[in-house]
Amino acid sequence: MEKIIAGEPQARSADIIADNLERLKALFPEAFTEGKVDFAVLRQPLGDNVDESDEKYGLNWYGKRRARQLALTPSLGTLRPCPEESVDWDMTQNLMIEGDNLEVLKLLQKSYSGKVKLIYIDPPYNTGKDFVYSDNYRDNLQNYLESTGQTDSSNSGTFSSNSETSGRFHTYWLNMILPRLYLARSLLRKDGTIMISIDDTEVAHVRLIMDDIFGPENFIAEIVWEGANKNDARQIGICHEYVIVYAKNRESLQRDWGLDKEGVQPVLQEVKRLRGLHGTDYCAASEDLAGWFRANKAKPAFANRRFRNIDARGAYKEDDPTAPGGRKFELRNPRTGQVIPLRQNRGWSFDQERFDRLVGDGRITFVTETSVMVRRYLHETDKLTPPSVFYQPARSASERLNRMMGAQIFDYPKDESILGKFIQMATDDDPNAIVMDFFAGSGTTGHAALERNSLDNGNRRYVLVQLPEPLDSKKSHQRAATDYCDELRRPRSIAELTKERLRRAAQKIKDENPEYTGDLGFRVFKLDTSNIRAWNSKPDNLEGALRAALNHVESGRTEEDILYELLLKLGLDLCVPIETRTIAARAVHAVGAGSLIACLDEAISSDEVEPLGAGIADWHDILDPAGESTVVFRDSAFGDDVAKTNLTAILEQRGLGNVRSL
Repeated sequence: MEKIIAGEPQARSADIIADNLERLKALFPEAFTEGKVDFAVLRQPLGDNVDESDEKYGLNWYGKRRARQLALTPSLGTLRPCPEESVDWDMTQNLMIEGDNLEVLKLLQKSYSGKVKLIYIDPPYNTGKDFVYSDNYRDNLQNYLESTGQTDSSNSGTFSSNSETSGRFHTYWLNMILPRLYLARSLLRKDGTIMISIDDTEVAHVRLIMDDIFGPENFIAEIVWEGANKNDARQIGICHEYVIVYAKNRESLQRDWGLDKEGVQPVLQEVKRLRGLHGTDYCAASEDLAGWFRANKAKPAFANRRFRNIDARGAYKEDDPTAPGGRKFELRNPRTGQVIPLRQNRGWSFDQERFDRLVGDGRITFVTETSVMVRRYLHETDKLTPPSVFYQPARSASERLNRMMGAQIFDYPKDESILGKFIQMATDDDPNAIVMDFFAGSGTTGHAALERNSLDNGNRRYVLVQLPEPLDSKKSHQRAATDYCDELRRPRSIAELTKERLRRAAQKIKDENPEYTGDLGFRVFKLDTSNIRAWNSKPDNLEGALRAALNHVESGRTEEDILYELLLKLGLDLCVPIETRTIAARAVHAVGAGSLIACLDEAISSDEVEPLGAGIADWHDILDPAGESTVVFRDSAFGDDVAKTNLTAILEQRGLGNVRSL
């Protein structure tokens, strides 16, 4: 039974450098000498595609190489579960993670690599004010714990200040965003998309960074998000921001993106109700639908009033099948053979073969034997191509959020209705997709994902990451937020406001849609140091270090803490089902249908070894997992090596060869 020790692959996040080297070695084994890359040899199979010039197109700045290296450095942290702060812990598939998003993105690599359909982020803009994300290249995890007041430090509070007068004003921001975007790319599915909200200050730089990481061929669009005009500007009032959109692989994207036309969904719901009420009496259903449109003149649905007829397919309107510049030929009625006259300066919108099919499908109305109309169905024309400009008054999102929260605690929240459109654009072909936002802020992305699910009965999952940035009541712009946290009796941090917004958004959806049964919960996890204790001896305290090393797990950590770290480090989903059974009076957990089996009891006697081993093996046979299982115990639980060896032998005899301890 081997120990899982700090620093080995099972005790840390994915080693991206090692993975890259393995892939490169598989392609070009001849370019490796004693485990190192021989670039002179590697250039040969790459031919003329190697650029050896000193002057290259792209964006460079001080610290770029070090920032990229930071993304490649594995994390030794973990995510600790917090069921008491969660909503519907046992059933939900949504995640709300508190922590520095750089470390969290590293920790999620094994479990979520290549699984995220859409990433939307609204990173802190480079405003020249306090800069919350300033990474410590030596120990970013320790830097995070100190800066959020979780460990003693004289530097608690805001990370740093990024003044506009600084010579490295752009450099600090670019060093922050680069490693996060690098890690984000590996989390995306092959058909995944990333959208980044940004303003004029860094938009040009973001485009160049994204070209560097994703490739310019995967650029989709630069969306303009227009809000309210600012009358206090001296020359030009900037009333817009940007959303930069890139694909991981544009060729793998859904061919056509679409958005719901305004007011369509209420019509489709009413048509469904009327068809259920009237059955095949389409005349009665059509009459009722026409009356429903008259009663809804003041609503967006009224714009679709031409779709007032109902048949077996749904609501339709009758359109002229001719158009200027259409096909000009003798169209014949397939039933009678008569030529259907064509009006002057018009042409048919179909050929004879297509027309015959439409007649056979019941999509042509013969007004007379020689006069026709074509049926256009609302559910087939309910989408429009997304525009490159979105307009939404900035105040409307603030007003809705203030009403829902019962207080004004966020100054400039993103609009959940616009984000809902972005989510529809990128995930309409997969309503079970994962949507991620690692600058969660007020939680708008999570709110938007829930609302989108409630509209189309999707099962999209959200993964949000938010720094528990401390709030300071001495700062006037944070006073309302600190008072709000005090009223809720929760810590003063941005992350607490994020969680409260998610709770209230879920309740609002439930109140407005009583019959909705979708997932409205979320699991809370918090970034912390690993549960696995690292060897940390000092020359003057060797005896204490040896004593501490007897128990390989940090004090104060629960079985649940350890179990979820194992999930992360073994690459299992944080929402994967966990089943617990009592075997030989010990709690045994089976994760992911037996991919991981863990008994984390603090004491296992020699007498319990045989029944425990046999019971675990019997349960494993019942679970019958598809791949190899990993079985884990606490190393300190065994009184001696004999008990540990015997238990390992019992499990190996039953086909469980990967037995580890920690």
